Amino acid sequence: MKYVITGSLGHISKPVVEKLIAAGHTVTVITSKAARVADIEALGAKAAVGTVDDVSFLTNTFAGADAVYLMIPPTFSAADWYTHQTQVADNYVAAVKANNIKKIVLLSSIGAHLRKGVGPVDGLGYLEEELQKLEGINAKFLRPSFFYYNLFAQIGMIKNAGIMGGNGGDADAKIALVDTSDIAEVVADALLKLDFTGLSIQYIASDVRTYGEVAAVLGNAVGKLGTPWVLFTDEQSEQGMLQAGLPKTNIDGYVAMGQSQRSGLMQADFFANPPVQLGKVKLEDFAKIFAAAYNAQ
Repeated sequence: MKYVITGSLGHISKPVVEKLIAAGHTVTVITSKAARVADIEALGAKAAVGTVDDVSFLTNTFAGADAVYLMIPPTFSAADWYTHQTQVADNYVAAVKANNIKKIVLLSSIGAHLRKGVGPVDGLGYLEEELQKLEGINAKFLRPSFFYYNLFAQIGMIKNAGIMGGNGGDADAKIALVDTSDIAEVVADALLKLDFTGLSIQYIASDVRTYGEVAAVLGNAVGKLGTPWVLFTDEQSEQGMLQAGLPKTNIDGYVAMGQSQRSGLMQADFFANPPVQLGKVKLEDFAKIFAAAYNAQ
């Protein structure tokens, strides 16, 4: 089988590529950085250097593929986040259509069912919709929950203020969390089996905890016992991100995502259709990784 993998050698794509190669498949990895070519080839895959902003490049790279794995790379350079995401989505759809590809695994996100009002997830909801319009395809939409790695952004707050917080919910609110290794397992399984037909959705999570538990576990891991979770107003969240130097389009997106989390809408479909089995990496496991990153700063 011939696979095309987007996402270069990121936390999810790299282990997926390794599993596909180990199973004897032909794999092409899309990367925007020529410096990554040697690493990709060292895994036994072929590197395709180009950008997902280039529909001609994608169309040529997708040629002959039996299945593709799609993800929209994060960006902090686009003047308009949603416009950039939808352009990449349109490019993917055009390349899939031009090559008559019938098997697609999409890295979407929890909250994509809302389509709008979820900040950085809006573009993924758009891509789901556009793929659904194609005739005769078999697509699996994988919707992981909140990445553990996003919690690294809390390190400075713990060190400087002794708290964790955000505008997504109070200490008693539940949040579904996921490790990238658990996502990679699901992605690889879907691509190796290719047993999905029509359109299907699968949620991915490693653990479900309250925000208060997240703060307590991670605080304890770094020697800050009793670290509280503080619910911020949208204005406080915006100011914090402005001080951190984030672009306005990204700030607006993250504030909107927090609002959607706080209202319960973002995770509503997840809790209505939870994964059959949670992943292996629990909050306490991630806490060890978090502590190492904390102590390295």
